[in-house]
Amino acid sequence: MESYDSEAVSKVTQWQSYIDSGIHSGMNTNVPSLSGKGNPEDDEILKQGSYTVTTTTYTATQIPDMEEQLASTRGQRVRAAMFPETLETGTRILSTQIDPGQETNVQKLSESSQMLKAAIVQLINYQDDAELATRAIPELTKLLNDEDQVIVSKATMIVNQLSKKDASCRALEQSSQMVAAVVRTMQNTSDMETVRCAAGILHNFSHHRDGMLAIFKSGGIPALVRMLSSPVESILFYAITTLHNLLLHQEGAKMAVRLADGLQKMVPLLKKNNVKFLAITTDCLQLLAYGNQESKLIILANGGPDALVHIMRTYNYEKLLWTTSRVLKVLSVCPSNKPAIVEAGGMQALGYHLGSSSPRLVQNCLWTLRNLSDAATKQEGLDPLLSTLVQLLASDDINVLTCATGILSNLTCNNARNKMVVCQVEGIEALVHTVLRAGDKEDITEPAVCALRHLTSRHPDAEIAQNKVRLKYGIPGVIRLLNQPFHWPLIKATVGLVRNLALCPSNHGPLRESGVIPQLVQLLVKAHHETQRQASGGGQQQYMDGVRMDEIVEGCTGALHILARDSNNRADITRLNTIPLFVQLLYSPVENIQRVAAGVLCELAQDREAAEEIDQEGAPAPLTEMLHSMNEGIELASIIPQALKCR
Repeated sequence: MESYDSEAVSKVTQWQSYIDSGIHSGMNTNVPSLSGKGNPEDDEILKQGSYTVTTTTYTATQIPDMEEQLASTRGQRVRAAMFPETLETGTRILSTQIDPGQETNVQKLSESSQMLKAAIVQLINYQDDAELATRAIPELTKLLNDEDQVIVSKATMIVNQLSKKDASCRALEQSSQMVAAVVRTMQNTSDMETVRCAAGILHNFSHHRDGMLAIFKSGGIPALVRMLSSPVESILFYAITTLHNLLLHQEGAKMAVRLADGLQKMVPLLKKNNVKFLAITTDCLQLLAYGNQESKLIILANGGPDALVHIMRTYNYEKLLWTTSRVLKVLSVCPSNKPAIVEAGGMQALGYHLGSSSPRLVQNCLWTLRNLSDAATKQEGLDPLLSTLVQLLASDDINVLTCATGILSNLTCNNARNKMVVCQVEGIEALVHTVLRAGDKEDITEPAVCALRHLTSRHPDAEIAQNKVRLKYGIPGVIRLLNQPFHWPLIKATVGLVRNLALCPSNHGPLRESGVIPQLVQLLVKAHHETQRQASGGGQQQYMDGVRMDEIVEGCTGALHILARDSNNRADITRLNTIPLFVQLLYSPVENIQRVAAGVLCELAQDREAAEEIDQEGAPAPLTEMLHSMNEGIELASIIPQALKCR
């Protein structure tokens, strides 16, 4: 055993002498950066030899001597251009350059020759590196498996040096025994410097596809995950960057990291304060969480939302903010993570970066905010965000407009405070302009119209908002949306907005002049026929683009009810032969439809001719029955029989 130990020590010393002898001029012995490349300042630079080039003016009698001298120094000039290091210091070479601004052919050849020579030297060194590593692998593998930790440590340092050169690194990673020995050494040794060297070796391997595959097959991922608990910063960096490379490029690595409890180790690392380290860590989390619900829940259970929001609030390093926003975007579609992000102040933190000069950061923040906004309708302190979103409506970017209108639509839903803030920062004007510009882009028009619908009802400034839509020439543009091919979510939103606009008496005339009444009646007839067709089939109410047809029936009837408060509108509604349909709606199984139908009949009954037609259609019977309804709205609408008696 003693003789074997002395032999092993001798081998280590021998390999160290190979590395440190300098016989391979391309050898780089510095510690690699996070990118895996060495310090460019340490790269060997080809230096030209010291020689002097002189320029002399000759007379006519001296020309023969000059020609003879030029002929005799031609070889020196070529050698000075191609191999300047071979000239002796102080050698004088006659120049043939006449115009200082124009190079001679030999001078033009110089740069290309130097580049070619450097490439040849690099090829020779590359081959030497590969051959050295190939010869060393069997013995180094044996030394890495030695019981003497001193020998293992020195062998690890040698392999680390070899792995820094591309040729020798590729040779090393081809040996599965070598990779397995490095992984085993990293896990088993208690010496932190040896662990650092071993982690550095795996980091260098992870820059090549073969190296990543070798790490994966040798069980390197669980070992690297364990290194995430190391107190040594350099080991942490090597471990997280190597795992990051594997997650990006190695098939099966994501599942291996999850099975090794990698997420449980990574989330606590978000408390570190190194921005580059955090950027890599957050990108790992995004890769693991995307498309995997279990991973999202693990991140939540380990306090991920709070830590991620803290990063968005604290740092200004663009790459870190971008990678963090990507994780939040993935988590924002998870029903469990969404409220946690909102409660942690995610809306405010993400909104702060909407003014960033980085388009990719702004876009990720917008999509995340849009995903979160339906869970943030009760959040306070969103005034700056709402103001910024209104400003973004001036953008020409379709994605920005889609997100901004969607967020405004959600945040103004059932929130009087937010409605008032948006109105005060000229949100009505901006939304009307957006609708007019968007044309047939329904991803923009639908949320914009929904936002306008919210802003024109149930808050102290609602009447002002209703007037502003008209004053900003929004009514024709809104009514035009009813003429487009049926996209039911947009139709539903537009009908609701029309109803709110009709609450303002000043809007009755412009609405009528825009042809809204025939449009509403046409939609009502179509939706009613569709509900009857579905009912006759014996099936349940079906959705069309996520909208039930009885919702369209209710909306159109409700809008006509409000419009019928104007005498001219009542005449137009009656003229379109709508009374039989309204009477039929009194028998609807949906109470809300019964209520709005009774309401519009009540308004129409103010005109004698309409009242007589209502009586002839048999409306008094169902209306009288409604008097006994428990629904307060229906009871109020049942004053129609009294109106009929008065006629």
